[in-house]
Amino acid sequence: MEIDIWIVMLLRGIVVGLLVSIPLGPVGVLCIQRTLSKNRRSGFASGLGAATADTLFATVAFFFLSMVVSFIESNMVLVKVVGGICVVIVGVHIFMANPAVQIRRNRAGRSNLWQDYISVLLITLANPALVLVFVALFAAFGIDSTAGLPKGLFMIAGVFGGACSWWFLLTMVVNLVRRKFRPRHLLWINRVSGAVIVILGAAAILSIFINVNSNGNGVFH
Repeated sequence: MEIDIWIVMLLRGIVVGLLVSIPLGPVGVLCIQRTLSKNRRSGFASGLGAATADTLFATVAFFFLSMVVSFIESNMVLVKVVGGICVVIVGVHIFMANPAVQIRRNRAGRSNLWQDYISVLLITLANPALVLVFVALFAAFGIDSTAGLPKGLFMIAGVFGGACSWWFLLTMVVNLVRRKFRPRHLLWINRVSGAVIVILGAAAILSIFINVNSNGNGVFH
């Protein structure tokens, strides 16, 4: 039945959205850190930024596959450098942040959710190589661009829904233990989170040189 095809496309999109979001990379660490040092709304707003970027990447992978994949593969070194630098900058900012100042801002109602959302949106968009991840997942789940525009949009809506579900669940669980942390604990969380994010960003950049030595072209495999 036609309705079954629409449901299958939606469910496949939800699964893809979850699979892309669940791995705890720099964005995941950042959302956890913001949930603990600010509040759940800040963490979830940050997650929504990542979900929006992932949805844009899924759209590109579904509708503009050949053109974009060719560009990314021919500019992979630049993509990794730009993305890695952005991640390192965010990590350094978190490492240097004073949680006491943030707590005072929260109590004064000066927590900017739009800033949290946009910052993670831009960080995620700085890594367009994620398009290749969606290409692989679409192939694994039998999602074909020949399904047409309406079904494709339905699947992409599933990607956004799956990603949002993960960030909602993650920030809800983290928020349950948030009140157990004191400013000194948050300071250490900022230090550890910032260091982890810096390491992940630096690893992305260093992987370029590792691959240059191994295959001579600097493309990450």
